[in-house]
Amino acid sequence: MNTVHAIYEDGVFRPSEKVELPEHCKVEFEPRVVEGPKWPVPSEAMYAILNERYSSGEHDVAARHNEHQP
Repeated sequence: MNTVHAIYEDGVFRPSEKVELPEHCKVEFEPRVVEGPKWPVPSEAMYAILNERYSSGEHDVAARHNEHQP
């Protein structure tokens, strides 16, 4: 049998092409990621940047809350 390509969704491997196997037969395979998800997956570097503190120079930002309100 040739290599079968599948997509993993909702806990199920869904073949991307027709597979010639009898219904309800047991199979054995070792999944190998060929292509990851299309959306960006957060990395350790991204979390490190997001965890950095930002100093605006203001000591009490809440005191100026209504400054830009109409």
